[in-house]
Amino acid sequence: MADVTDATFQTAVIDRSMTVPVVVDLWAPWCGPCKTLGPILERVVAASEGAVELAKVNVDDNPQVAASFQVQSIPAVYALRDGKVVDGFVGALPESQVAQFVARLAPVPSETDLLVAQGDEASLRRALEAEPAHEGAVTALARLLAERGDAEEALALLARIPENAETRAIAAHARLTERNVDVADDATSLLDQLLERVRDDEDARQEYLDLLEALGPEDPRTSRYRKALSARLF
Repeated sequence: MADVTDATFQTAVIDRSMTVPVVVDLWAPWCGPCKTLGPILERVVAASEGAVELAKVNVDDNPQVAASFQVQSIPAVYALRDGKVVDGFVGALPESQVAQFVARLAPVPSETDLLVAQGDEASLRRALEAEPAHEGAVTALARLLAERGDAEEALALLARIPENAETRAIAAHARLTERNVDVADDATSLLDQLLERVRDDEDARQEYLDLLEALGPEDPRTSRYRKALSARLF
């Protein structure tokens, strides 16, 4: 569940609905039926285990979102998929009807999805035999391979699907493992050494980037060393 504002609506709802259906709950603190419906929506959407997501919008504080839906009465609930409204209702429905509403949005898992959900290597390989570019299967199997040091196969698998933050992290881990680089060691010292070589040494540059990927955006060194890399290259 996310509290969404006029400023975050595009990213949190429109863009996010390209990946997963998003239910938008338009409510206000003074609205009695909203207080009844809100917890029901939260329970039902949570029960979908990520197949559907919930975005709550306080219409008093976010008039632009309210206007975009032409809201005349609340609670008002809309479901978005691929950036478009595909379903909705107004008023506080009983939990059984809300559950039916959410169930219509949740995709029915395929046999491949069920194999991926099992998570073991044999099931993941069977899933990829049926659907070679299944994103969930590729990502899960590549992670398993990277963790045990099978970098070449992990990277080959990741090449089947579009790059994203998760696949970049797995690929970085695979390459670092292949080079016997342990991020738990003194990453700062490693980065300082590699920085001296990044301009002319492609392998050093890749290892440097992989270390930053492994550290993650929350580590303060990541931002500092990215700036240092830009200064060195440009």
